[in-house]
Amino acid sequence: MDSLLVFIVIILIASILQTSTGFGFSIMATPFLLFLFEPREAIQINLALSLVISAVLIRKISQDVDLGVLKRFVIGSVGGLPAGILLFLLADMTKLKLGISIVILVLTVLLIFRFRTHQSLQRDFVVGGLSGAMTTSIGMPGPPILLYFSGTDTNKEKLRATTLAFYLFIYLVSLIIQVVFAGTNLEVWKASGLALPVVFAGLILGQLLFHRISQRLFRVGTYIILLFTGMYLLLESL
Repeated sequence: MDSLLVFIVIILIASILQTSTGFGFSIMATPFLLFLFEPREAIQINLALSLVISAVLIRKISQDVDLGVLKRFVIGSVGGLPAGILLFLLADMTKLKLGISIVILVLTVLLIFRFRTHQSLQRDFVVGGLSGAMTTSIGMPGPPILLYFSGTDTNKEKLRATTLAFYLFIYLVSLIIQVVFAGTNLEVWKASGLALPVVFAGLILGQLLFHRISQRLFRVGTYIILLFTGMYLLLESL
């Protein structure tokens, strides 16, 4: 019963973050789902629910999508997707989480100290590739895109819409790759079905919250989420 309650709370908070920021579900949910489930199950539950969220939300905000950036992200991810599933199948999960946590923490600190970068065609492709690799390996496409957009001061509407549109592609392809190469089980789909009503409740609450978040608060919240995720993954892998 305690595990079920924790699962529901995780899904609700992560759904609210995903809806209000465009990136929060996988970043928030994956580390905690890894505490409740085996890595394969946690990642596939995250992918399935994230796909549902992206499909529901994208229709309402499609006008804010940067189609050029989206296209380059998708093309870039083609190289990252197979690399990620190889990492998942061959690498030690503890070491993989440790590496990811260090990357997230270092890049977040750079952003807090006002590190800036310029958006370019080449960087769009690279970010798409990194995001693809992180999706099939640990189910978290968000950090590379979030750090990239934050470093270029992209407004929150464009960030949310473009990331959601990209997620719609990347989550679907990654889920198929995970199921084909890593296999799946009934537990994944039972847990995903159980979480759906909680996800939809989170979508409603997140939409209300989005319109009350200023650009500054949005940026600060981004840093807090990244630091929290990085620290959690680091502590769990030590």
